[in-house]
Amino acid sequence: MNINCKGKIIDLSIPKVMGVLNLTPDSFFDGGKYNSDKEILLQTEKMLTEGATFIDIGAYSSRPNAKHIEESEELSRLISNLEMIIREFPNVLISIDTFRSKIAKHCIEAGACMINDVSGGNLDYQMFETIAKLQVPYIIMHMQGTPQTMQKNTTYIHLLNDIIFYFSKKVNDLRALGVNDIILDIGFGFSKTLDQNYKLLNKLNLFSKFEIPILTGISRKSMLYKYLDISPIEALNATTVANTLAILQGTNILRVHDVKEAVQAVKIIQKIKGL
Repeated sequence: MNINCKGKIIDLSIPKVMGVLNLTPDSFFDGGKYNSDKEILLQTEKMLTEGATFIDIGAYSSRPNAKHIEESEELSRLISNLEMIIREFPNVLISIDTFRSKIAKHCIEAGACMINDVSGGNLDYQMFETIAKLQVPYIIMHMQGTPQTMQKNTTYIHLLNDIIFYFSKKVNDLRALGVNDIILDIGFGFSKTLDQNYKLLNKLNLFSKFEIPILTGISRKSMLYKYLDISPIEALNATTVANTLAILQGTNILRVHDVKEAVQAVKIIQKIKGL
């Protein structure tokens, strides 16, 4: 199972790690932490050194009840930092976390190689056509509503069937437009209750039926720390356990805040499988 990033073929038969770099002041875990050029470059270098294959840059917080920002503000947060990172690390593979097609276009033209859309194209109906023209890997996540309303939209006729149908339609629409590299993200924490999140984690392997890569972003999320009655800062161990389960259930890319620990989890599972 491969994807093409800027002409580089990435083999996902061994799971890869995507490091999160939030350029927002209000993200749930690391909002406002990287607010200078030096801090951004140091964190990027740290994640790459620890084994990240991709760096996912976001400038619009998608946590529950996050503040809405205008497109111009999101773009201003992204472009200069994206260009700075590419100057410092020319071979870096950067994913852009955005649901806006114009942002996606600008960032790909500036050197990013992948788009990570939490809305699966539902918040900008030009996104699918834009991705088809850009011909870059596209992560489609499942969410109902918007980041501001998603936790009020957790009702399903049948949780698993509804989400499988959602992805079936999205994948068919993208294939019809000629998009080659599609990645599924179940959307843990988005439009799901705590129990629904765990049901999906337990049944994640069902989504392998699409025969396209699966990304799991479960790092330090509330389904872990709220259930254990701890804080996000204390949720590294829980994250590693959840990441390990996700890999065993067929995940191809782990989207994480803590790259070293995720890479170690991948290595241990690969060692077990190789015995």
